[in-house]
Amino acid sequence: MRLFGEHEQIVVCTDRDSGLRAIIAVHDTTLGPGLGGIRMWTYASDEAALTDVLRLSEGMTYKNALAGLDLGGGKTVVVGDPRTDKTPEQFQALGGFIDRLGGAYLAAEDVGTTTQDAEQVRTRTRYITGLPVEQGGSGDPSPMTAWGVFCGIRAALAEAGLGATYDGVHVAVQGAGHVGAALVRHLLDAGATVTVADIHADRLEPLQELGAAVVPAEQIHQVECDVYSPCALGAVIRPETIGRLRCRVIAGAANNQLSDAAMGDELKQRGLVYAPDFAINAGGVINIGEELGGRVYDAERARQSVERIEQTLGDVFERSRREGVAPHRAAEQMARDRISAARVATATR
Repeated sequence: MRLFGEHEQIVVCTDRDSGLRAIIAVHDTTLGPGLGGIRMWTYASDEAALTDVLRLSEGMTYKNALAGLDLGGGKTVVVGDPRTDKTPEQFQALGGFIDRLGGAYLAAEDVGTTTQDAEQVRTRTRYITGLPVEQGGSGDPSPMTAWGVFCGIRAALAEAGLGATYDGVHVAVQGAGHVGAALVRHLLDAGATVTVADIHADRLEPLQELGAAVVPAEQIHQVECDVYSPCALGAVIRPETIGRLRCRVIAGAANNQLSDAAMGDELKQRGLVYAPDFAINAGGVINIGEELGGRVYDAERARQSVERIEQTLGDVFERSRREGVAPHRAAEQMARDRISAARVATATR
């Protein structure tokens, strides 16, 4: 990845009073303001945090473009453990930094953050989305992200020749956070067999009670299954793990599942169907899009919009076959085509 190669703006945020340490990255605003969530995580180094926010913000550009939204890509990472280090003052301070960008970046919740954190950000800026519905927002985007992944897996199953229903399908879900847990519930309700893992044991017991099997977090990618569904952090498909996969489909909610683009090419060579993460996990941003533009948020309208992810993935797989390229490259080119068309249209006005 080229650091800063295509990013429009990168802001390092330090607030001594609250202890906030964060980075905001705006990748591309051709289609509109850069929309992307606020992630809080215990990064091993500042360099790791920077690499993550650059990759995530770029992925948001492609995600929003492919979803047909008039939005660009951006992201925030907050350095710290969301279970022990988080304070309201940090997110209030972050709101001040976001506000200084003047609307070039629209924030939302993400891994390690909640609608309550968004409310704290809102005390210092209006450029925050996903607030509670009673406050005019669209609420927690996680349920719609999970629903979009559930719908998108059907397209991947069909592409792999496994049919388009979940009867008899075994899915191994990595991560039981807001999105992963909701996905597990959808899968079980649809008749799938589910194995799940998470680094936090307290998330797993409710899913076990519903019928999910549990394995240690470090073993989930090696489970023999039809679908491996990464729903935690990224770079889970990398040289040391790709040969251990025992699935036919990779389709999950995590961002940046491939450690690099070459991993997607190798998945294709191995005959595995990969649903590009920024295509299948777009349900949350599609849901947020329903609250923008002055419209009153409508949950059923949002749900119907999210369900179009299945067709989007069908289009990605069709282009992948037609052009003889891996699905992640087809999806990225589809997004780039839309952005390029917008640039041409702007230039000729």
